[in-house]
Amino acid sequence: MKSSTYIPFLDLKAINQRYEPQLSRSALEVVQEGQYLEGAQTRQFEQEFGAFVGTQHVLAVSNGTNALELILRGYRELGLLQPTDEILVPANTFIATLLAIVNQGMVPVPVDAELPTFLPDLRSLQRSVGGKTKALVLVHLYGRTAYSEAIADWAKSRGLLLIEDNAQAAGSRWGNKKTGNLGHAAAHSFYPTKNLGALGDAGAVTTNDPELAGCVRALAHYGSTEKHRYAYTGFNFRMDEIQAAALRVKLPHLDRDNQNRAVLAARYLEQIRHPDLLLPGPEYRPFHHTWHLFTVLTKKRDSLRAFLAEQGIETALHYPRPPHRQPAFASLLQGYRLPVTEKIHQQTLSLPLHPALSAEQQEYIIDRINRW
Repeated sequence: MKSSTYIPFLDLKAINQRYEPQLSRSALEVVQEGQYLEGAQTRQFEQEFGAFVGTQHVLAVSNGTNALELILRGYRELGLLQPTDEILVPANTFIATLLAIVNQGMVPVPVDAELPTFLPDLRSLQRSVGGKTKALVLVHLYGRTAYSEAIADWAKSRGLLLIEDNAQAAGSRWGNKKTGNLGHAAAHSFYPTKNLGALGDAGAVTTNDPELAGCVRALAHYGSTEKHRYAYTGFNFRMDEIQAAALRVKLPHLDRDNQNRAVLAARYLEQIRHPDLLLPGPEYRPFHHTWHLFTVLTKKRDSLRAFLAEQGIETALHYPRPPHRQPAFASLLQGYRLPVTEKIHQQTLSLPLHPALSAEQQEYIIDRINRW
């Protein structure tokens, strides 16, 4: 019998309700002010997010995929990357990471993941580098910091650009530095489901490189360096004022929300006791993980997911098929065999975890998993 209980995987309405009435008020102020693009809200958000991340330059843009594409295109315009250059990228990531690379005419080289981190380690990267490799995209997947000093030192020794995909890890860190301020440049996503989520699509580029920052800002605005002058064949990749206003309301609460996520993750780690589940490893430390997602592995994923659905618990798959197995890359990446990544995508299951999840709801989830 199906349970009368219902726990959604993610309750955006409940999450956003915690910011009211400021959230609605900020949107109304933008409407009443009448400046909907390139206004004070966007510029102030750029300053505030720069202070949060610790970078000198923030470029507010339309979404996280565009942010990564702008970085790559910016490096092309500056002569540091060329079409057909190879870019190392984790095989276990959302397809958007690879799309940004391909859309700039470059070649993604997927690197197999390791367990229990779900990401490549230094040895995996070293095995995948080649003579045409010019950059490395580090993906802070699920909220876990993928950076290490060993990886950074190795990339520097090879002359590789180190680009961060920080779409899922807003507020994570390595030591005293935030992700988004660990490499040469970083792409951020503020999609509504993210730890720092807008009310629609939004993203940002962060960097300490003034030349890249100037190029990215121009590229995002049709390639314009000044009014009616276009130095580049650019894009229309701008953030709108309502998204900037919403993000400004939420940003001061991000560290607190991430701490709440860490508490929920710790409870899962401590209380889930089932022999058929592999939980995230013990190296997942609160200051190195913002717990955008809590993923488990099980060979009986379909069985567990169906059982939890019967109990009224919604789960999600991140992701059911890896990028190198997608039809879009059938010819480009057909020769790759990435067994750990493929295992992850066959067995991964994401459990509900967000700041609006109550202790009672989580206890119910844990109890049902342990009874499965």
